[in-house]
This record gives sequence, structure tokens and C-alpha cells, in this order.
Amino acid sequence: MGRPRPAIDPRRKSSTLHYQTFPTKPPSTRGRPLSGSPPPHGQASESDDNSHESPLPTRQLAVLAAIALAEQTALNSISPYLPEMTKTFPEVKAGQAGLYVGLIASSFALAQFATNFFWGWLSDRIGRKPVIIAGTFLTMTAFLAFGFCTTLWQAVLVQVFMGLVNGNAGVVSTCLGEITDRSNQSRAFTYLPVVYGIGGITGPIVGGVLVFYQNPFHKDQPNPFPYLLPNLFSAGVLALDLIICMLFLEESLEEAKNLPPLGKRVGNMFARLWQFTSSTRPTYIRRLIRGKKAQHHSHLDGVLEEDEDEEPSDDEFEDTPPALFPDVSGDNLTKHEVSNRDTILLLITYFIFQLANISYNSLYPIFAEEQPPTGRDLKPEAVGLSLAFAGGITILFQIGIYGKLREKIGNKVTYRVSLAAFVVAFLLMPWVGYKDSNSSKGVGSGAGWLWTELGVVLVIKTVASVGGLTSALLLITNSAPNNNVLGTLNGLAQTLSAAGRAVGPFISGSLFTAATKIRPKGEALAFGIFAGVSFVGFLMSFGIRGENLEAEGWSEDEEEDDDDEEEEVEYPGQGGSANERTGLIRK
Repeated sequence: MGRPRPAIDPRRKSSTLHYQTFPTKPPSTRGRPLSGSPPPHGQASESDDNSHESPLPTRQLAVLAAIALAEQTALNSISPYLPEMTKTFPEVKAGQAGLYVGLIASSFALAQFATNFFWGWLSDRIGRKPVIIAGTFLTMTAFLAFGFCTTLWQAVLVQVFMGLVNGNAGVVSTCLGEITDRSNQSRAFTYLPVVYGIGGITGPIVGGVLVFYQNPFHKDQPNPFPYLLPNLFSAGVLALDLIICMLFLEESLEEAKNLPPLGKRVGNMFARLWQFTSSTRPTYIRRLIRGKKAQHHSHLDGVLEEDEDEEPSDDEFEDTPPALFPDVSGDNLTKHEVSNRDTILLLITYFIFQLANISYNSLYPIFAEEQPPTGRDLKPEAVGLSLAFAGGITILFQIGIYGKLREKIGNKVTYRVSLAAFVVAFLLMPWVGYKDSNSSKGVGSGAGWLWTELGVVLVIKTVASVGGLTSALLLITNSAPNNNVLGTLNGLAQTLSAAGRAVGPFISGSLFTAATKIRPKGEALAFGIFAGVSFVGFLMSFGIRGENLEAEGWSEDEEEDDDDEEEEVEYPGQGGSANERTGLIRK
């Protein structure tokens, strides 16, 4: 019957643990076995596994989509009016708007850089739901304050606070990774960037349309807070999001599911605070001290017995509030897990990806609203509508084409293509024409050509950002050794993302301010530099080669396997030449 086939090399299997939060059978395999090799004992064949894809948890996906949409709508509502808002600040002189727009946007991202890892780590300790609820509520209060800002320092201060308390993006990605497995994660992660794209439409519309320069109650007087209404609208959207989270979001961290309900845990927290302020030695602190003593002296029975004799009996702890934190396994990211080539290159290129994305988002409104010849003299309403148009086209592309394309060529290739598309978008934007074809300040091409060219470039950019984000989130999720550190890893990725988003607006704004003094085509300075940065990320992405980063059932040789009558199977661990280590398996 032929020579026996060796067992599959365990290194070819995924190390990621998958927690199911819906009543379905988990996948029978954790990765695609070598072609032609029999499945391990007790496991279904590859064809059976692929035919039994786990159903998507649609209810929780809808809740996560609502959270992402609300936050993206609110955060994207700021960009259309921020350049004009900055010009109204008394500290900002003529020609310096680009610099200070970058400063305001960078202050938000820099604050996120300081706390994103903390929010991811905290979600691994107390659960995902409490972190999302806290972040949503605090972000809502920040938007309420931003609409009343009339000076530069007020705007910077509010943006810093907003960045410190907003770590939900990484936690939402973590939840999505926990409620899916490798058989259905590609479909699930396709929809999250689509929601981000919808937020890229609704947000700019809110920020561009709801600005009122005249007092709505006294038409003959200027509005003292012209940018208040879009912020109130954003706060209202986040308030609705908060209600949805509290009522419908389920905890996805397994260890946190054994804790009391969130409302009771909040009550326990206040009970502990009350004990702390009203007692010289709160019972929960004494219990914590005794537990630590037992842990440190467990090898010394005599010492441990003395410690127990000195501590109060268990009767004194009857009023101790229940636990606030889950008993997690204590797994942490080790140096080995984050020092391998794939993880390092993935994190670095994700930093470049977010740097390019936020820099483009910051540059485009400044470029569009600046006077010719450096800018294109568009109004905030036009900027918002142009971004909405590009977002709409991108959503159609993401739903209809991008998912199938990614399934065909894999996460790594689509990630590289997205970085390459950023290079193209940066290089094309400075060559967009002017709306006034008779302008004496520049060679114009007319309003029709202007909107056509803007539409093409913006679609390229938004497709790159939305599609690349899908692949990046999948690559990061699949690189986690297990779900107990998935939140921490996503927090680390979001921290590097925030670093890119912190320096990007400030650098791009400064470059564009300098570009206004360069003739001709000074606007090409900033766009050209970031095109080069994106190209570096594109080249580095070729070093990401891990097979466990792809979705279940995907293979680089899949198309070739379907066409060939015979396929080569490599038997791992065997010596000899390449031909000796290869057998031909007849289909």
C-alpha cells in the first residue's frame, strides 16, 4: 500500500487558541495540513473542515459594528472643519494653520500612544466590556468639551484628554478575534473596515454640513461657537453607542465571564472605596496581604502557619465585596514572541501604514482649503463631500471585490498592495488641477477635471487604507500565541499606530507650511516625502512570510494544486536531498 506517511510537523499548525462564544462545534483543525497527508487521528479531513465553516455570531458582530461606526463617525467629523477652526484661534497667525492643525491632531495621537497599550493590557485583566464602556463614556465627554474651544491651548488640551481615554479600536479588534476562528475570521474582519469606511462617510458629512457661522437664534449675529453642533451630534451618537454597549455587548474574555455582572462589579468598586476611606485596615487589603504572604512563603510551612495565626479568621471577611478582576492565566508576551522577524516587521510596517494614512488624512484638508497655487481653494463642505464620495466607492469595492481578492492572493499580498497604493496616491495628489481654469495663480484645468482627478486619487487612497487595515488586523490577530495576550498584542499594535498618528500630522502640517513658500509645486514636498516613507514600508512587507498568518485553508500553492495532476508533498524532519524528501501523491 505504499510507505507510511509521517505525522504532520506540529510546527505547521497554528498556535492560536480560539474561544467560541456561540453554540457551534469548533474547527476540527487549526491550520491546513500538508497537501496529500492524512489528518491526525480523530480529526476531520481538510475537505470536511472547509465545508463546515463556523457560522458568524451575527448579533455580537452587529454590536461591535455599532461601536466602531459611532466612534469613527465622531472622530472623522473633526477633520473637515479643523483647518478653519484653527484659523479662528487668536494664537494662530496667517499662514501657520497647517502647522497648528498638525499640532492638534498629533496631540490626540500622542496621548493615544501613551495609553493604548494600557487599555489593551487592562482589557486582558478586567474584561473587554468594561474597557469599551469606559472609553465610550469618556470620549463622549471630550466631544462635549471640544465644541466650546475658542483658543489653541483649549483645543490641544481636549484632544490630549480624548486620546488618553480612547483605546477602543484595539479592544474591538480583540473582541472580533475572540468571537471568530480561522474558518470564518476573513469574512468577519472584512466587515470591520467597511464600518470604518461608512464612518469615513458619515463623519465628514457631519463635520462639513453642521457648521453654522451665523447665530441660529439671531441671524444677524455671528455664532460664538460655530463648531459646537457637529460636536454635540457626535456626543449624541456616542451616548447611543454607550447604551447599546451596556445592554447588548457580551464579554468575550473567557476568564471574565465568571465574574459578577458589570453593574454589581461597579457597586463592589464603590464598596471597596468606602471600606478604604472608613477603615484603617480594609478587609480586602488584609486578604490581599495574606494571599501574597502565602504565595511567597508556601515552601516554609512553619512561617506560613504563623502568618495565618496572625491574620483574622474567615468570618471577618464575610463582608468583603466579590472579586473585581478575573483569574487569568497570567500569560504575557515574551521577548521571544515579539522578537521574531514576522512580528517585528508586521509591527513596523503597521506603524508606517498608520503614519501614511493619518498624514494623508491631515494633508488633504489643508491642501484642499489652502489658497492657490499651493492649495485648491475648496470649502469645508466640499472637502467633507469629497471624502464621503470616496468612502462610498471604497465600501462597494470592499464588499464586492476586495474580499474575494484577498481570499485569492492572501493577507500578506493584499497588505503589500495597500502599501503600494499609498505610494501612488501620495505621488498623484500634488498634480490635481485647479477649479478655476482661468486662474492667474496657476495652470488650471477646470472644476470638472478637478473633481474627476480628486475622485480617482481619493478612491485609491481610501481603498488602500480600508483594505490594508483588513489585512493588517487579520495578520496581527493570527500572530497572537493565544487569546490571553491578544488584547495586549493589539494594544501594542495600536500603540505603534498611535505613534505614527502622533508624528504624522505634525510633520505633514509643518512640511506643508514650508511648502507654501516654495514655487512652483511646493505642495509636492510633503506628499513626495510620505510617498517615500510608504515605499519603505512596502519593501519591508516582503519580509513577512509566516504561514500561520493566513486564514484557515489558504495556501500559496492552492491554485497550482488544483491544476496539477500530481502534487509534491514534503515530509518534514527527513534527511537527504530535496528529491529524496519529496513523494508524489496521486490525486
